[in-house]
Amino acid sequence: MNDNHHNHFHNHSHKHRQQIVNRLARIEGHVRSIKEMTKEGRDCSEVLLQIAAVRKALDNAAKILLKDHLEGCVVDAVHKGNQQEVLANLNKALDHYLK
Repeated sequence: MNDNHHNHFHNHSHKHRQQIVNRLARIEGHVRSIKEMTKEGRDCSEVLLQIAAVRKALDNAAKILLKDHLEGCVVDAVHKGNQQEVLANLNKALDHYLK
């Protein structure tokens, strides 16, 4: 990923960042468990239910990340006068996320 916004350094607060990291760590463990369930030949409907739970957990992590972005990055961008760039990047990310 070589887009400019991936190289953006954040010099403002992200009060939800650790919460997001913690959720992603739990999701990572959950995905490993699903992989093991699949290797063990567990019932497909059980595996599908667990995959659905991970999708929901990812969506919830994304909501917190969006909140963090709005409260931190977007507010900071307004203060610095570069809100057009930040909003364009946000719109691009949302377009990919909501496909």
